[in-house]
Amino acid sequence: MTVQTNDPLATAAPPTTAPRGSRMGLVLSLTLLGLLLLLWIGLSLSTQTFLTERNFANLMRQGSMVAIIAVGQTFVIITAGIDLSVGAVVGFASVIAALLMTHGFGIATAVALTIMMGVAIGAFHGFGIVQLGLPPFIMTLATLTALRGIGLLITNGQTISGMPKSFTDFSLDSYLGIPSLFWMVIGVAVPAYVLLQHTRWGRYLYAIGSNAEAARLTGVNVKAMIYLAYMISAGLAAFVGVLLAARIGIGNATQGEGWELQAIASSVIGGTSLFGAVGSVQGPLLGSFILTTINNGANLLSINPFWQRIITGALIIVIVYSDQLRRKRR
Repeated sequence: MTVQTNDPLATAAPPTTAPRGSRMGLVLSLTLLGLLLLLWIGLSLSTQTFLTERNFANLMRQGSMVAIIAVGQTFVIITAGIDLSVGAVVGFASVIAALLMTHGFGIATAVALTIMMGVAIGAFHGFGIVQLGLPPFIMTLATLTALRGIGLLITNGQTISGMPKSFTDFSLDSYLGIPSLFWMVIGVAVPAYVLLQHTRWGRYLYAIGSNAEAARLTGVNVKAMIYLAYMISAGLAAFVGVLLAARIGIGNATQGEGWELQAIASSVIGGTSLFGAVGSVQGPLLGSFILTTINNGANLLSINPFWQRIITGALIIVIVYSDQLRRKRR
C-alpha cells in the first residue's frame, strides 16, 4: 500500500531499518581514538618537535582539510559508490575562488559561488550515474581528469594570487587556542552527523547501500538520494578548495592531487565499508587525523616520504580485508 508523504525524497513509507552497527561503531571510534593518542604519545617521546605549538597547529590544519573531504566521501561510500574527483574539485575550487576574489567579488560571495559550483559538479555526477547509467568509478574519474584540464586551461598553467589579506589570514587564526580550520571541521561534522544518524534521509542512504532495489521498493527515491550524496561530497570538496586557497594564498589547479585517495583511506580506516551501508561521521574524522599524524611523524623522523604511501596502502588492504571477513561471518 502506498503511503502519501510530503517528503520529496521518498514516494512511500521510509524504511524502518536503523543504521547498522551502532555499538560496533562506538567501539571502533574509541579504538581509533586510542590509536591516535598512542601515535601522539609515541611521536612526542621520539621527537622534540612533534608537540611544539607550531607543528601541532600545522597538523590540525592539514588534517582538518582531509577530514572534511573524508566526511563528504563517506556519504557516497555508504551508498556503495565512490567519488574519485574530490582532489580535482579541491584544486579547481581554489582557482575559482581566487579568480572571483581577484576580479572584484567579495569574500562571502566568492566563497558561496565556489561552493555552489562544487554542488553543481556533484549534481553532474548524479546525472551521469542515475540518468546515463555510468558506474560511479568511471563518472568521477572522468571528472577528475576534466577538471584538472579545465583548471589548467583557464589559468594557462599559472597560479592565481592577490587574494584579500583578511581571507588568507583566516587560515592562520585561532579561536580559544584552536586553529580556525579545525572549527570548520566542527561546523561540517555536526550537521553531517545529524543528517546521517538522526534523519530519514540518513536511513535512506544506508538502505541504498545495503540494497538499492529493496530500498526503492520500500519507497525510497533512490535517484534523488544518489544525487544528494554526490552533491554533498563535491560541495564539501569545493569548500576545502576555498580553505586551501586561504591557507596557501593562491589558486592552483594542481593542488589536491591524491587527496581523493587520502579521503577514501580516511573513511575506510574510520570503519566505512566500501561495500556500502556501513559508516559514520566520527570514524573518518579520526581516520584522517591518524593518516595526517603518520605523515607528519614520518617527516619529523626523516622517513622516506614514499613509505607514507606504502603505509597508507597497507592500512587500506588490511582494513578492507577485515571488512570482507566480517561480512562473510554475518
